Amino acid sequence: MSWQDFLARHRTGDVIEGVVSQNAPFGSFVTCDGFDGLAYQETWPVGARVSVRILAIDAERRRFSLAPA
Repeated sequence: MSWQDFLARHRTGDVIEGVVSQNAPFGSFVTCDGFDGLAYQETWPVGARVSVRILAIDAERRRFSLAPA
């Protein structure tokens, strides 16, 4: 899926499934449809499948922020 496809398919507020790809001191990165979003101040085990809500999408920087669904 391309970034443009991701933008066409998802909106702020959507609940989507993803897999935790890595953890950082400030949160977990979750891969959704091939792109990593950040769940700030959340920590899940790497490899865990999680449901997350899209809080914001920064189309120019190709970033999106997440929260537990």
